[in-house]
Amino acid sequence: MTRPAWLRWLDPLTAMILAVLVLGLLVPVPEAVGAVLDTVRTAAIVLLFFLYGARMPTREVLDGLKRFRLQGSMLAATYLLFPLVGLAVQLLPDSVLDPDLRRGLLYLSVLPSTVQSSVVMTSIARGNVAGAITGATISNVLGVLLTPLLVAVLLGATGAGLDGGAVSGILLQLLLPFVVGQLVQPWIGAWLRRHGGLLKVTDRSTILLVVFTSVSAAQTAGAWDDLTLTALLVLLVVCAVVLAVMLSATWWGGRALGLDRGDRIALLMCGSKKSAATGLPMAAVLFAPAVAASVALPVIAFHQLQIVVCAILARRLAAAEPDPA
Repeated sequence: MTRPAWLRWLDPLTAMILAVLVLGLLVPVPEAVGAVLDTVRTAAIVLLFFLYGARMPTREVLDGLKRFRLQGSMLAATYLLFPLVGLAVQLLPDSVLDPDLRRGLLYLSVLPSTVQSSVVMTSIARGNVAGAITGATISNVLGVLLTPLLVAVLLGATGAGLDGGAVSGILLQLLLPFVVGQLVQPWIGAWLRRHGGLLKVTDRSTILLVVFTSVSAAQTAGAWDDLTLTALLVLLVVCAVVLAVMLSATWWGGRALGLDRGDRIALLMCGSKKSAATGLPMAAVLFAPAVAASVALPVIAFHQLQIVVCAILARRLAAAEPDPA
């Protein structure tokens, strides 16, 4: 049976996240169970970042750095231009967008790019797939260090602050497992790359666990009591504006840099996206549970929006490019 058109545009991961989000709002978790879930969540995050490190070939990442203009422009879009846009959003008054949601958008702006969807969209649009793979991979490798650093600088500058255990969490739950994964990568990396489903299951399970525990804790603390439908609609509009700015900047910026069409498409798809797969587990480490829930909402909203918009753009770019002879 053919699915309705609106369902075809709904990313499966986003659908699962939304379902778990509703579950976290409706099903209260006893304190004892919550403590157990927090321990399981921590273990899942450690495993996730270990697998990230273990499956990434270090040599491929280093080789990708040789395309200086493409990789440099991707990193500049992800970790320089996007955070500047995130800071600009902070100028919105409280009457337009709630401070917690603005904080979430600033956190979104410092996340690494997606890997899977960026590469898929680049392929559909007939862009430089190899460049997209390398650029998105490098973005995620550097994100283990750059995202926590930018969170500390930018969110600290806006008065948001971090959870007291954030520094030890970054070292023990994110950086150390990733480094250990890189060390054992020569022995298990090839096997992990052949069994990509393992990382996919770990990815999604960790994200769903993080969303459920964060939302449940926030609901218990009353963090979302004032959240309204109007606030959600405004959030979606702001996310759409941010995405439009980044799409325009990466496409026309690539032209100004003299990149060919394939590289411009790779820059467009990688430089405009943010990774929920990395961002949601990181939020659970960097922020207190109630704060992490508020931060997660803009990440979820932007993730779905970028999938829909970039899928449309990829098809249009492919249609505008004739098949090679």
